[in-house]
Amino acid sequence: MSLMPAAEQLEKARHPLDPDPVASTKARAVFALGLVAALTGFFLGGLIPATLALALARQARRERVASGGYLTGARRLRVGVAMAWVGIVLAATALVIASIIGLLHYADSRGSDFAPNVN
Repeated sequence: MSLMPAAEQLEKARHPLDPDPVASTKARAVFALGLVAALTGFFLGGLIPATLALALARQARRERVASGGYLTGARRLRVGVAMAWVGIVLAATALVIASIIGLLHYADSRGSDFAPNVN
């Protein structure tokens, strides 16, 4: 086992013409869209950025696999996708709560079906 640091071992294993690892800009965009989706999810506005984040995440994953390890950002990608799903769940929760409140309000505003002299 070698006592060389990992960076020196990587430098010796790489060919001089190999490109440097670069951060994926799509992974950064997925993270930003996922954050917006999680923050605005309860107001139903998070559905649009969450959908965009999930669609962009699929492309970013394909690009990372095709790059052979020269695109970084896997953690940002995972966190962005998780936050996009949180935004979708929050939007669904807000929709269910709004439906229940609407039904209760509608049931209360109907009044009675009986004549005023019936107890």
